[in-house]
Amino acid sequence: MYKLRTKLAWIFLGLAAVGLRMSLSAYPEVVERYYSRGLFPAIRWAIDYLLGWLPLPLIYPFLLLLLFLIIRQGRRWWKRPYEKLWARGLDALLGIGAFAGGAVFFFLFLWGFNYARAPLEKQLGLELSPLSLSELKEELYYETEQVKRLRSLIPDADTEPISKAMLPASLERVLRGELEQLLGRLGFSTIGRVRGMYVYPKGIFLRFGSSGLYFPWTGEGHVDAGLHPLQKPFVLAHELSHGYGFGDEGTCNFLAYLATIQSENPVIAYAGRLNHWRTLAANYRYYEPEKYREFRESLPLGIQADLDAINEVLLRYPDFFPQLRYAAYEAYLKAQGIEEGMLNYDRVIMLARAWRLSQRI
Repeated sequence: MYKLRTKLAWIFLGLAAVGLRMSLSAYPEVVERYYSRGLFPAIRWAIDYLLGWLPLPLIYPFLLLLLFLIIRQGRRWWKRPYEKLWARGLDALLGIGAFAGGAVFFFLFLWGFNYARAPLEKQLGLELSPLSLSELKEELYYETEQVKRLRSLIPDADTEPISKAMLPASLERVLRGELEQLLGRLGFSTIGRVRGMYVYPKGIFLRFGSSGLYFPWTGEGHVDAGLHPLQKPFVLAHELSHGYGFGDEGTCNFLAYLATIQSENPVIAYAGRLNHWRTLAANYRYYEPEKYREFRESLPLGIQADLDAINEVLLRYPDFFPQLRYAAYEAYLKAQGIEEGMLNYDRVIMLARAWRLSQRI
């Protein structure tokens, strides 16, 4: 009877958390005040200062422990005597429901309610609107001049691709400092010390169409170790942004963009600009593929070499199930209240333009 009550309790907690999340979606200001700027910073502090000192990603022991518990519980379930087959099936369903309920409850409690917080653009007073083709080209040309300027400032940068040796040795610490400085300036909490860890084997995320992952159950950000060095600063800053309480993918792209381009290290600033340049270029290529090809071929040889090197790395790890992965993540994002689904990643284009115009740069 005790085990039955425990299972039902976890199922109830999971359902209650989902119900609360759905109710709070209509009150983003409440979430912002009481969770994102109230409870979550305390959770952030507890995770970081109790577990954040460990040198290895916690996702490894977490998944091993989870696998052990599932196997152990499965063996106990199998050996348990049941008078009727339906009783065994019902017990299994309750066990699965309890596991799912607990996972959902801790996902939302530890981080997931941040999906319902007030939109960043509203808090920063930015007006967003889809870009016309001429506006898209304007942004692309602006970023092109910036990447040209920044690459010229990198010591020993010639026509060869930027190498890993040119990045700071303590990239995680540097980027966390850049992001905290940015968030503090914008008026957001920087309590805690979010970790951003490289995950092996190389390509483990890339083969599923991703480059990083924030894992709410351990409170750490993760970056695929197989990424090209010029991709790592932006992706790492993106995952750290998740760790500081932002769920929206376009928002985290925007924060990663601002955090990297403000850096005094020209390689980090260049990497951030180049990542945004690639997003703009991908959108422009959709409208004018032939003109895009001519435009790309007119770039300095060093920038072309960097773009080719990034593409070469990505081709090493082709996506296993692109359509299935896209559909699954599309459904996940929409379930979190992000109506545009995967297109949410490209909101950074609107955010970056609105920010640039607001700063008159």
